Amino acid sequence: MIRMRNIRKMYQTGKVSFEALRGFDLDIGENEYIAIVGPSGSGKSTLMNIIGCLDTPTAGEYHFEGADISSLSINDLADIRNRKVGFVFQAFNLLPYATAFENVELPLLYAGLKGRERKNRVSEMLAGVGLADKAANRPTEMSGGEMQRTAIARALANNPRLILADEPTGNLDTKSGQEIVKIFDELWRNGRTVIIITHDPNIARHCRRIIRLKDGLLDTDEQNGHRETMVA
Repeated sequence: MIRMRNIRKMYQTGKVSFEALRGFDLDIGENEYIAIVGPSGSGKSTLMNIIGCLDTPTAGEYHFEGADISSLSINDLADIRNRKVGFVFQAFNLLPYATAFENVELPLLYAGLKGRERKNRVSEMLAGVGLADKAANRPTEMSGGEMQRTAIARALANNPRLILADEPTGNLDTKSGQEIVKIFDELWRNGRTVIIITHDPNIARHCRRIIRLKDGLLDTDEQNGHRETMVA
């Protein structure tokens, strides 16, 4: 699914430059369950942005499902983000004045899905994360766990093969965080590739592969010893 070679990312602010990623190779296959870990400033979020086509590397090669990302137009990259990658963020990133239904519906509107099919899909996604009865609620009327489940339903709306989650339990209590991790477990078992950026060692240990960054470099890349496999 993902092939990276000598990936570098440089940021320039006035006369000051900072190299967030300093060159590494990385391969990620279909149906992997990965934690990307490392201290603050190690390059985790920069790597996630590049994997999700929110940003592009300064140097190096990145191929996503065989496509050379550097050769794609802005519209092509937007299409990948909308159809092939589902994003889940620590801060939920929900529209505050929209209902749960409307938040989940948004990527389907961008994808051009027709009315009845769109409404059926939204209802299916909300039911899948246990929020069928919260469709009319706005974020201010939901708990943190419910907001994150709404965000996951939105990420799944266009049935992407890749789920990218950036500190998805960071704003949640322990019980809600555990419920969110169970959803990621199920997504992986059903065949998706799940990549979680996290500071939480418990979540990292839960994943099947742990990639550790340090100072913008790939430090370690280890299988986590789990023997469970996906449901075919």
